[in-house]
Formats: sequence, C-alpha cells, structure tokens
Amino acid sequence: MDFGRRILPKLLCCKSVPSCADIHKKMENQTSISRLAKLDELLRMEQECEAAAYARALGEGCITGRANEADCKYPIAIRGWGYNALNHLIVTVAYDTDGDELENDFEPGSAVSFFYLQGNDSVAAELKYSCFVDSYKEGVLQIQLPGRDALKSLQDFASRTLLGVRVSIDSTSYRVMHESLVAAMRSDNEKFIRLRETLVGNLHPRFRQLPPVLFPWLNDTQNRAVRQVIATMDVAVVHGPPGTGKTTTLVEAIIETLQRETQVMVCAPSNAAVDWISEQLSKRSVNVLRIGNPLKMSDEMLACSYERRYADHPDYPELWQLRQNLRNADHPPSKEKARKMRKRADELEIKINDELFQQARVVSCTLIGSAYHILEHHRFSTLFIDEAAQALEPACWTAILKADRVILCGDHQQLPPTVKCVEATRKGLADTLMQYVVKTKPECVTLLTTQYRMHRDIMEFPSRWFYHGALKAAPEVADRVVHLMDTPLTWVDTINGERKVESGERRGRSGSLSNADEARLVVHTLRDYVDMLGLERVVADGIDFGIISPYRAQVRMIRRLLKMQRFYRRLRGQITVRTVDGFQGQERDVIVISMVRDNEKGEIGFLGDLRRMNVAITRARMKLIVIGNSETLSRHKFYKALFEHFQKRGQVIELPLETQGGTTSP
Repeated sequence: MDFGRRILPKLLCCKSVPSCADIHKKMENQTSISRLAKLDELLRMEQECEAAAYARALGEGCITGRANEADCKYPIAIRGWGYNALNHLIVTVAYDTDGDELENDFEPGSAVSFFYLQGNDSVAAELKYSCFVDSYKEGVLQIQLPGRDALKSLQDFASRTLLGVRVSIDSTSYRVMHESLVAAMRSDNEKFIRLRETLVGNLHPRFRQLPPVLFPWLNDTQNRAVRQVIATMDVAVVHGPPGTGKTTTLVEAIIETLQRETQVMVCAPSNAAVDWISEQLSKRSVNVLRIGNPLKMSDEMLACSYERRYADHPDYPELWQLRQNLRNADHPPSKEKARKMRKRADELEIKINDELFQQARVVSCTLIGSAYHILEHHRFSTLFIDEAAQALEPACWTAILKADRVILCGDHQQLPPTVKCVEATRKGLADTLMQYVVKTKPECVTLLTTQYRMHRDIMEFPSRWFYHGALKAAPEVADRVVHLMDTPLTWVDTINGERKVESGERRGRSGSLSNADEARLVVHTLRDYVDMLGLERVVADGIDFGIISPYRAQVRMIRRLLKMQRFYRRLRGQITVRTVDGFQGQERDVIVISMVRDNEKGEIGFLGDLRRMNVAITRARMKLIVIGNSETLSRHKFYKALFEHFQKRGQVIELPLETQGGTTSP
C-alpha cells in the first residue's frame, strides 16, 4: 500500500469571496474576515521568528550549548541500522542523557535534521536531507532515513566528526494553517459562513428546543453540558477545570450525538490528545477511524488507523496483487490487460475507502491532520475539538472548514498554546478560539463545577482566582488527606535566609534559571515528609509524589540531587520531577513546587504566566507544598493572595535556605 501518498496533506482549494451570499448582507461589518487576516499575519510573524531562531542556532555556535535539550541532542553515536515493519530504512543513534533527560520534542513522526560542526567548532551545518523520528526512548532515537545514500553520507560524517540531531521546523503545518485561513475567508459555503460569523463575527448562536435528557451517572453540570451540545446548532463550549471530568463529559456528548447523527469528527491539537479521546471512545465500543501518520499514533490506536484498516480489508489482497502485476518488469501485461487491471484496482481502492468511512462512527485526527488528502471530500455535521484551549486558532479553522457545527472542550485557564514570537504573542496569536468564544458568546458555555481530584483547601484558591469561586469538591475527595495529623497546604518560606553570594536564582547558559539552595531544600523537605509518613507505608500504599518547577534548569538540579541520595532509591518509581508543561493532564498524591525566584527587586519573570501556576497547583490530590521566598513573590498580587491562603488554610514554615533539612516536617 502507498502509505506516503495517503498521509501527505493536499493543498486546500480557495474560492473567491461571494458577493451575493444572503448572510453577508446581514453582516454589519467584516469583523470575522479582518480577524482571520490578522491571524494570518501573526502566523507569518511566528513562522519567520522560528525560522530565524533555527538558523541562528547553527550560525552563532550556540547549538552545542543546548545538548540534551528537548529539541536537540549532541553529540550522538550511530549504533546500527535496519528496516522497520513498513520497510523504511531506520538508523539507531544514542546519546548520553546522564540520567537527566526532561520532556522531549522527538515525538514519533517529527521531522529532524542531522548537523555537524565545521572548522573552528563554532559554526554548525546541517546534512541536506529530511528525516523522521521512528521511535524514542531515553538515550536512544530511531530515525527514518530517505534511503541508502543518506545512510552512507551519515556514516561518512560520523567517521570524521561529531554529529548531532535536532527537531526541524514543521513547515507543512504552517502551510496548512495559512491555506486554511485563506479558505475560511474566501469560502462561499453558506453553512460555513454562518458558522464562521457565529464563532468570530456578529451572529448569535442558535439552539434547538429538545426534550430534557438525563444521564444519572453524570453530575448536574455535566448533564447540562451534554444537553447544550445536543441542542446547539452552531457552537457549544464545555469548560472543564482540573479534575471536573471533562473527558467523561465529552465522551458522553459524542455518544449521545451519535444517537442523532451517523458520523462525527473528533480533533485535538496533538496526537497524544487525539489518541487519548479515541481510546476512551473505543472502550465504549464506538467504531473509531484514526487518520494520520501511523508513526505518530499510540500502540493502542494503531489497530484503528486508516492504514491498518485498509490493509486488513478483505479486498486488499486482490488490490495488492493487481499492483504487483502492474509493476512486474519481467512479465509486463499487455496494454489492454493493464488498462483493465488499473480499472479494477481503482474500483477496489474506491470501494475499500468508502467502506472504511461508512463503517466508522467517529473519524479522529489532529487539527492539522484534518487536511489529509483522504478527508478532502468529507464533511461532518459536528466537529468536536478536545483541548481546544491549547490549540492555535489557525489550526482550528483547518478542521472547522469541514463542519456544520463545532463543540469546543478544554480550559483556557490552563496551559496556552506555544508561541515563540514575543510580538505575535503580544498581538494575540496565543489567544485561542475557545478563549474568544467564551468571552463573546457566554450563552454557549457550560462550566463543569464538581471536581473529583483535590482536597477542598487545595481547590479553594484556584477556584476563587480562576473560576469565580464556582468549583466544589466532590464529597469523596473534599477531606481526603495523606495523614490524619497533616494539613493539605504547607508553604516553606525562605524569606529569613541570609542571601549568600552563591544563593538565589542563577541563569545558566541555556537561559533557564536555577536556585541551588532551594533545590537542596526541596530534596530535604520531601525526605522529612516521607519520614513523617513512614517509608514503609509510603512504599506499601504507593503514595506518589510530583516535584514541579517552572524552570528546566531547576528540574535538572533537583533530579541530580535526588539521585545522589540512597534514601530515594526505593521511591524511584513513585517520584516524578518535571516542568509545569510536563505535568499537564497529570495528578499526584503530593505535589512540591519549587518557585526558584529569589531577588530583592521582586522580579518573577516566567512565574507571571498565572495559567501555568494554576496547572502546578491543581496537580495535587491531598498535599501541596510550595517552597519559595514569599517576599520576592508577594510583590505580585496573585502570589500575595496565594501566600495569604496558605496562612489561612494551611501552615507556613520559615526555613532559611542554608538549613539542610531534618529539622521540620511540613
């Protein structure tokens, strides 16, 4: 089967703007068109910024200083080569992680480039061919090469110099988003125009009057959200704060929609998010057809992939044999016979494709993946976008072009989409479509309010600050604690520590901040807490811990310190140390947050992104420990209020940074 041809996106067709569409006559102005045009301009700014940074890393000799970063590994060593199940040439490369690897961008299917240092070792150059990640595990990458010539070239360079590998710019995604915005502005489809003007224009959303539907296994706001999804004719938003059962609600809304519609599309900004919602639907016996590059899918979803279903179709062996016979150079068929064989092959290909889509109740893919060639002529009554608050708006329009109505699901008070260009961020590229709809069409929004994760005291502050105090803790978690004599909230305050020369925050060569004294305090505070609970009980009960810092350098430092202490060896599988982004969507019994910032000016930099701190705080089920300098942080009103909440609902321990632990149990 020709896997590549079926995976590559096709250019979107752009038609001229209609002059006589009735709906345009009703518009007061072209607010939606101007918004989309502005988005296109900002997207180009982001693309140019990323391209400039990518080129600058090669030319300024700074790339080797980023060894073992999320998007760059240097140096690497070739460990072997072979072929994968799809007969792609694969080279295996290894690199030294020093047991200290953070989150990585080397996802299966990601485009990567090899590079080497030239001359004075200050300037790097890339090898001139594109490669793709086949698989990844810590310390080892398997990379798909374009052919034997590329392998020979790679081996030749490896014999003469050190090599590195880094993630390339995803130019395909930028191209698809640009084309989607143009198509959205120029569409003459009246249903789409109506939807566009409802989402970002002046039209009001419409709702059907339907008999009340009740799902006894859902709570009140979850029921309300499902009813809103069923009733809307244009757009609905399911706003799911941490722990409120967003996925449960979304799955139920999709299944209930399928009682009324033959097929729906489900999208998300990332492959991991698409796989997650697809897996939950598959567990409910929903026939899911997963569209996309098989390299980027989870193992669980491969069986649902278009390629696997295509190859497993009963007519595929005949189609494969016909193609083999047509390619047979030794015994080529006659012109007439070849014509008949090609006609039969085309018929089988159309039949297999049609049957796969006819059988599927849910078609799932990433937002960018909705531009794949095999979806070109498909439209859907309803599009569900999960994790919509993390999706760039231009990517959303790629999928919306195929839908009559849209359901957005997510939480715009958590992590935003990643935008690297500061100017584009300032002008609104990081502001999501969901964020805009929540602000301008509040009648579309249902806020889920019962959370099933956190103790009520942990929940109270983020509820008040981000969700207007609307959240309430379910009875089964409201008073759940790790230890009956423990408090859910502890702030270890370093305000009284005498700031020595080496103390306080320090910026490393990667640009990330660290605080060595605070990192040591984190490690000792955690040990004190485990001692208080009892190591044997912690191991037997499987109590898990998360250590979070907004700064990668601090995460690395804490990981190294943990590995230096024998005490933590038995707990290795129960302690996770990551940045805030690495903890998105996760939770732990106990969370320790290292704030890092410690300066006399009250500068908090990256901590000013309060949505990230919302994520960090709300990962904790039963215990939240914050370690930081209250004087530095309290210059900001958010952290001042957070510190006061700890004083009121928990405990504050003043512990100078030079204290080496073993004296206080939070």
